[in-house]
Amino acid sequence: VSSFKDAVTAAESYATVQRKTAAVIKSTGNAARISVKGVAALAGSIESATGVDEELIISAQNVLATFTQVRNGVGKSNKVFDRATQAAVDMSAALGGDLQGATVQLGKALNDPIKGITALSRSGVSFTKQQKDQIKALVESGKTLQAQKLILAEVEKEFGGAAAAAGGQGFTGALNRAKDAFGDLTRDLAAKALPALTTFADWFTKT
Repeated sequence: VSSFKDAVTAAESYATVQRKTAAVIKSTGNAARISVKGVAALAGSIESATGVDEELIISAQNVLATFTQVRNGVGKSNKVFDRATQAAVDMSAALGGDLQGATVQLGKALNDPIKGITALSRSGVSFTKQQKDQIKALVESGKTLQAQKLILAEVEKEFGGAAAAAGGQGFTGALNRAKDAFGDLTRDLAAKALPALTTFADWFTKT
């Protein structure tokens, strides 16, 4: 009974964070060019590789989606939103900060590259004067995407793979993946029961 209760709680929590994804997509007019399914799939993939909690990643993506200039384009290298999600996870692992904080810092930098890289530099990402001048020139010439890709390339160069190294490799990584797989299975099974449980709860409160 306790295990089923935990599974139902996890399923409801997961459903809640997905509803938040749907809400931010709607409120921003889907500026990020993402979907609830796509966000969940990316979070699940990163969780499997790093051991970082899937819901935590989705919550970070929900925050990232509020930066309306951070969006997915055509072509893998142009998927700024997806790349930024992974970069924020790696950055938080490397610097020892929280994922939400790293996401906000990176989101600000990508949303407004000229102003944003100053704060990003203070948090530990190194940009040369040449890179800063190049970013400024790109933005001023209307090539914001190229400026964003330059920022992401530097973050990926400095921190890429940090999260996987911290929690996704060796015995610890294998154990985390096994626990995640079991947790996802029980959560998904409980999710199928949520509609019936919700109907029962509504009926019970009205009687």
